[in-house]
Amino acid sequence: MKTALVTGADGFIGSHLTEYLVSKGYKVRALSLYNSFNTWGWLENIKDIDKVEVVSGNIIDPHFCQTLTEGIDVVFHLAALIAIPFSYVAPSTYVDVNVKGTTNLCHAALKSKCKLMVHTSTSEVYGTAQYVPIDEKHPLQPQSPYSASKIGADAIAQSFQNSFNLPLVVARPFNTYGPRQSARAVIPSIITQILSGKKEIMLGDVSPTRDFNYVLDTVRGFHMLSECKDAIGEVVNIGSNFEITVGDTLNLIKEIIGSDVTFTQDPQRIRPKNSEVFRLWCDNTKINKLTGFKPEYDIKRGLTDTIEWFKNKDNLSLYKADIYNV
Repeated sequence: MKTALVTGADGFIGSHLTEYLVSKGYKVRALSLYNSFNTWGWLENIKDIDKVEVVSGNIIDPHFCQTLTEGIDVVFHLAALIAIPFSYVAPSTYVDVNVKGTTNLCHAALKSKCKLMVHTSTSEVYGTAQYVPIDEKHPLQPQSPYSASKIGADAIAQSFQNSFNLPLVVARPFNTYGPRQSARAVIPSIITQILSGKKEIMLGDVSPTRDFNYVLDTVRGFHMLSECKDAIGEVVNIGSNFEITVGDTLNLIKEIIGSDVTFTQDPQRIRPKNSEVFRLWCDNTKINKLTGFKPEYDIKRGLTDTIEWFKNKDNLSLYKADIYNV
């Protein structure tokens, strides 16, 4: 039985990954961000939570990270601050968590002799596409403090491989969506506003394109990369190789729900001009060649399953559709 550590396990993708690894027979240690309420985020909602060792803490403490990684075979590092708008407000915090936190975890994984670290990057590091589809050789462009911190985190992780032979895969998922995603993201923002009965929904710019990926495809990509020896030392995109505008995504969601809501642009949701990433489209050739990975969910199937999850009143009640969540 392999032992796996999932940092950021209390979050959206992390909770799904934890659930997936348990289903594959892993012994999982799941890191939940420490809080005085002793809540475990989305881990509270997963199947077989009794099979998971939940640990509360914070990766910004190097001593804690050392204890956290002891006895672990594979580290899946997802813990990060990810909201782009909040990075405009608190950029230093993003450096502390994303760059310094990654440094602490890499150092701990090295000392604990972990067999592999799967470090989570993001398609935001590419910025607006200079060419499409975007492969792993595309230039990196720090168009927000968030993306800059993730570029830094990626570089730190790679430096530990180059300097100290830490076995590493940099997994670079494009825009993941699905059940449990924060309302700061556009798809749950649209869905929750519609299902809350609004006749007019508020969004930012709907012209940018994204390569949306259903969360179960993303976590399957993580797992497949962790099982692939040829992926060690590589940066690998996880995406669908399908591009759609935010506006067309809104219309598809309206069609699936059967809604006639209208759209109004909210100025506070508009990114600074040079910070908006206007085009993302993933070239997933590399992950396909390495692992055979292909998405199992097209955009309509993924959105349908996501909408069904949000239609559950218990799930929808966890979201504040009236508040813009940065």
